[in-house]
Amino acid sequence: MSEATAMTRFPSSAEPQGAPRPHPRPRNRIRVATLQYFIRPVGALQEFRNQIEGLVNTAADNRCHLLVFPEYFTTQLLTLGDLKRPIRDQLRDLALLVPHFVDLMGDLARRSGMYIVAGTIPAVDDGQEALYNQCFVFGPSGQHGIQRKLHMTRFETEDWKVSPGTRLRVFDTAIGRMAVAICYDVEFPELARAAARQGAYLLVVPSCTEDRQGFLRVRYCAQARAIENQLYVIHASTVGSLPMVPAVSMNFGQASILTPSDFPFSRDGILAEGVPNQESMLIGELNMETIEDSRVHGTVVPLWDSRTTAEVVSTLEEVSV
Repeated sequence: MSEATAMTRFPSSAEPQGAPRPHPRPRNRIRVATLQYFIRPVGALQEFRNQIEGLVNTAADNRCHLLVFPEYFTTQLLTLGDLKRPIRDQLRDLALLVPHFVDLMGDLARRSGMYIVAGTIPAVDDGQEALYNQCFVFGPSGQHGIQRKLHMTRFETEDWKVSPGTRLRVFDTAIGRMAVAICYDVEFPELARAAARQGAYLLVVPSCTEDRQGFLRVRYCAQARAIENQLYVIHASTVGSLPMVPAVSMNFGQASILTPSDFPFSRDGILAEGVPNQESMLIGELNMETIEDSRVHGTVVPLWDSRTTAEVVSTLEEVSV
């Protein structure tokens, strides 16, 4: 395992007495749900909880194994505080809610028996100043791992003062290995390639984009990552608006479930996609054996063929003509 990639496992021995088991996976198939999450002002924490719980229950009722929330969907909680304060102070106050957020999402993962990629929330380490854009990945036992955003957009760096994480993780789960590329991170192909080399068949992309251009940067790169690495990409987006919160005052979003582009997969490499900018949940069924087979017997096998890329790049030559 490379130094830049860590493995997080969800131990079954950690499951509490009476915890629901994940839905059984028939014939190596899994059912996944991803959200076009409508961010709206909330008047109380219970309103936020009700919105989240309703979505989790809907995915569980449809016998999903995995549910994905988008990046920064938790910023709707800023509407509980003083929106006239500097945004950096507001984000640090939101980070104080991380323990409550973890308790909520862990409880919902246990009760539903699903894996939940819980979007992102601003977070700080105890006793430290740095603020991170942090994703919690919950297993059906309620145990969780963490993936931080690794590359910051300009508004995160310049306005929100968010710091980048330093480690890519692959999550080892009963439904297959997966990695999380948070929004802008999917625009850096080395991350998905490293995860695929560690056996990831799923790449989860929680995003928050305010305009069509930003959305398309994420979407086009997500589709490229599916093709390059012969894996499924599950993309979640924010929709709606919070006019009083900078950088999420508007949202342009369209969730999707993307596949490689080859005969066994969906037409155009799109298993499902939402109607842009409408609150919705997408559900799709993924055959994990098909991914495994395509990496060996596909029309092309880019993940395998990429093994020589590093050597080729290291001998790059400049030619004047």
